[in-house]
Amino acid sequence: MKKNIDMGEEKLSALEMYLAQKNTTLDDELTKYAEQLYAKTVPQNVRDYIEMTSVKRTVKKPKSVPDKESGTGVPGQI
Repeated sequence: MKKNIDMGEEKLSALEMYLAQKNTTLDDELTKYAEQLYAKTVPQNVRDYIEMTSVKRTVKKPKSVPDKESGTGVPGQI
Protein backbone atom coordinates (compact mmCIF):
# COMPACT_ATOMS: atom_id res chain seq x y z
CA MET A 1 0.00 0.00 0.00
CA LYS A 2 1.48 3.28 -1.03
CA LYS A 3 -0.31 6.43 0.11
CA ASN A 4 0.87 9.96 0.67
CA ILE A 5 0.61 11.61 4.07
CA ASP A 6 -0.24 15.30 4.06
CA MET A 7 1.80 16.37 7.08
CA GLY A 8 4.66 18.79 7.54
CA GLU A 9 8.16 17.33 7.35
CA GLU A 10 9.01 18.37 10.92
CA LYS A 11 5.87 16.74 12.31
CA LEU A 12 6.50 13.58 10.30
CA SER A 13 10.12 13.44 11.42
CA ALA A 14 9.14 13.89 15.09
CA LEU A 15 6.47 11.22 14.79
CA GLU A 16 8.91 8.74 13.28
CA MET A 17 11.50 9.54 15.97
CA TYR A 18 9.09 8.90 18.85
CA LEU A 19 7.64 5.80 17.22
CA ALA A 20 11.19 4.43 16.92
CA GLN A 21 11.62 4.92 20.68
CA LYS A 22 8.60 2.64 21.09
CA ASN A 23 10.20 0.08 18.73
CA THR A 24 7.65 0.59 15.98
CA THR A 25 7.40 2.40 12.67
CA LEU A 26 4.92 4.68 11.00
CA ASP A 27 4.21 1.98 8.40
CA ASP A 28 3.44 -0.57 11.13
CA GLU A 29 1.13 1.81 12.98
CA LEU A 30 -0.68 2.92 9.83
CA THR A 31 -1.15 -0.70 8.78
CA LYS A 32 -2.67 -1.54 12.19
CA TYR A 33 -4.98 1.45 12.00
CA ALA A 34 -5.99 0.68 8.41
CA GLU A 35 -6.88 -2.90 9.42
CA GLN A 36 -8.98 -1.60 12.34
CA LEU A 37 -10.71 0.93 10.08
CA TYR A 38 -11.33 -1.78 7.46
CA ALA A 39 -12.89 -4.10 10.07
CA LYS A 40 -15.03 -1.26 11.42
CA THR A 41 -16.15 0.10 8.04
CA VAL A 42 -16.42 -2.79 5.56
CA PRO A 43 -19.41 -5.09 6.19
CA GLN A 44 -18.60 -8.60 7.44
CA ASN A 45 -20.07 -10.35 4.39
CA VAL A 46 -17.83 -8.30 2.08
CA ARG A 47 -14.75 -9.07 4.19
CA ASP A 48 -15.67 -12.78 4.11
CA TYR A 49 -16.02 -12.68 0.32
CA ILE A 50 -12.68 -10.92 -0.10
CA GLU A 51 -11.00 -13.45 2.18
CA MET A 52 -12.54 -16.37 0.25
CA THR A 53 -11.42 -15.01 -3.11
CA SER A 54 -7.91 -14.22 -1.89
CA VAL A 55 -7.55 -17.79 -0.53
CA LYS A 56 -8.57 -19.20 -3.92
CA ARG A 57 -5.87 -17.16 -5.64
CA THR A 58 -3.15 -18.44 -3.31
CA VAL A 59 -4.05 -22.11 -3.78
CA LYS A 60 -2.33 -23.32 -6.94
CA LYS A 61 -3.36 -26.32 -8.96
CA PRO A 62 -0.75 -29.08 -8.96
CA LYS A 63 0.98 -29.64 -12.27
CA SER A 64 0.41 -32.98 -13.92
CA VAL A 65 3.27 -35.37 -13.35
CA PRO A 66 4.56 -36.99 -16.57
CA ASP A 67 3.80 -40.68 -16.89
CA LYS A 68 7.06 -42.63 -16.65
CA GLU A 69 6.32 -44.87 -19.65
CA SER A 70 4.81 -42.45 -22.16
CA GLY A 71 6.35 -39.17 -21.04
CA THR A 72 2.91 -37.48 -21.08
CA GLY A 73 0.96 -36.11 -18.16
CA VAL A 74 -1.85 -38.61 -18.77
CA PRO A 75 -1.23 -42.25 -17.76
CA GLY A 76 -1.58 -44.72 -20.61
CA GLN A 77 -1.40 -42.12 -23.42
CA ILE A 78 1.40 -42.08 -25.96
